[in-house]
Amino acid sequence: MHALIELFLAMPPIARVVFMLGVTSALGLALGHIRLRGVGLGIGGVLFAGIAVGHFAKQAGVTLNAEMMEFIRDFGLILFVYTIGIQVGPGFFAALKKSGLALNGLALLMVGSSILLTAILVLFDLVPLGSGLGVFAGGVTNAPALAASQQVLKEVGADAAVMALPGLAFAVTYPFGIAGNLLAMAAVRIVFRIDPQEEARAFEAARRAEVAALDTMDIAVTNPALRGVRLGDLTLLPSLGVCASRLLRGGQLRVPGEDTRLEEGDVLHVVGPRPKLEQVRLLMGREADVRLTTKGSDLRWERIVVTANPVLGKSIAALNLKGACDVVVSRVNRAGVELVPNAALKLQFGDILTVIGKPDDLKAAACIIGNSERRLQTVEMIPVFVGITLGALLGAIPLFLPGMPAPLRLGMAGGPLIVAIVLARIGHIGPLVWFMPPAANLALREIGIVLFLAVLGIASGDRFVETMASGAGLPWMAWGVLVTIVPLLLTGLLARGMMKLNFLSICGVLAGAQTNPPGLAYANAVVASEAPALAYATVYPLAMCLRILAPQLLVLMLW
Repeated sequence: MHALIELFLAMPPIARVVFMLGVTSALGLALGHIRLRGVGLGIGGVLFAGIAVGHFAKQAGVTLNAEMMEFIRDFGLILFVYTIGIQVGPGFFAALKKSGLALNGLALLMVGSSILLTAILVLFDLVPLGSGLGVFAGGVTNAPALAASQQVLKEVGADAAVMALPGLAFAVTYPFGIAGNLLAMAAVRIVFRIDPQEEARAFEAARRAEVAALDTMDIAVTNPALRGVRLGDLTLLPSLGVCASRLLRGGQLRVPGEDTRLEEGDVLHVVGPRPKLEQVRLLMGREADVRLTTKGSDLRWERIVVTANPVLGKSIAALNLKGACDVVVSRVNRAGVELVPNAALKLQFGDILTVIGKPDDLKAAACIIGNSERRLQTVEMIPVFVGITLGALLGAIPLFLPGMPAPLRLGMAGGPLIVAIVLARIGHIGPLVWFMPPAANLALREIGIVLFLAVLGIASGDRFVETMASGAGLPWMAWGVLVTIVPLLLTGLLARGMMKLNFLSICGVLAGAQTNPPGLAYANAVVASEAPALAYATVYPLAMCLRILAPQLLVLMLW
């Protein structure tokens, strides 16, 4: 053992930091896997392991390079929020239009109630202002709020003793800030007897219901007015979101095109929402007695994935697969939702096209569209670093507001998140494609949050035990519990009891309004669903701005 200690102390500073973070991360992840009656700390175990490691490191006189630790903490946070943005970006703006106002209203309630509670604590002399700022930042697990607190105290001329208070109060209240988030989620789940698996199914059903489910119908053309009419001249079909993918004439199955002229007795296989198919049937004739299947014919259907750069951003009409390859696209699957391939639909990386045609023609179409399995599994690293660079730039831009003693900044959490959401929504710019394979996205996200929590825990551990042992931290901890749990329970119970929101979306709101990555990681671990991350990303930008602004407002009002 003595030899191992000497070896550790002889390590270069970089190796020592890597060793400590490795030990902390491994212990924390193992601690997070321990469950009592199905409940565990999850990714939050890394923070508590870090506190323990930080405490014992101080007792042993071990020091770690502060600048290196700070860089690893911030870079881990950047990886975490950037990958979240890439994951939820394609659906973020759609969610903002439909349910975003309600979710951000809940986030505003959470932030406002925590600010009000902190102001009451300071006004009634239950805590001094410096400690109150730390209680607020730690109770809502927001490190940027702590930085903003220290910055604004410096701007108003606070002395060194007051400047030290926010950091100590933050270290004491932060652990329950994380635990309180998890407890609030569990409380909502228990009070309303919620089944997370059922909530995930309900969320997916609601999301799919936003786009009408596709169906098929075989229609016999009996309307004499359609004799000789070009299929492309039937503008009713694309206006209804209906696509004709097969044509039976004289016992021969073929792929129809815009120039195909209809004849009485033709049978068309059409794809679209069921109510729209009924309208097309009324126009053309009647539902046919035969079923147009590709079995027994020289036609085939295949699913082809969009991976070729020249195709990205092009509409189906501009692609002209019928003219180029004599095939027709009958369906488009995007992020699990089936879309009608109307002429104006622009293709994105990862879209899955159902294409019908002859085998050789399908191969030609696959060459145009891409269908590269390697590209689907490969992480394009240039776009990743371009996105991170733009996120760091956006986070560093000062935002000057009237009456504020110091400029606001989105920081290393808000900047990369907003940039990732925008880039993922855009999809691609020239050869740069902001698509990340789910497995790679998850791996980078987990690495990021583990590094962030490990560093934060180690940094807090050396002061945490000392502050608690002196008794000075007990009142801070008590008030921190209040600032943490009251807004969480108020928001969670209101969201489910009165607004009837999906439980997984509520979890995302509770984590996002606290800007609490471990809370989101816990919600993701409860059940596999995009609902928590989508709600988290919906409220995170507003919540982060308010959390950074809040300490400055408190100082202006109470100093």
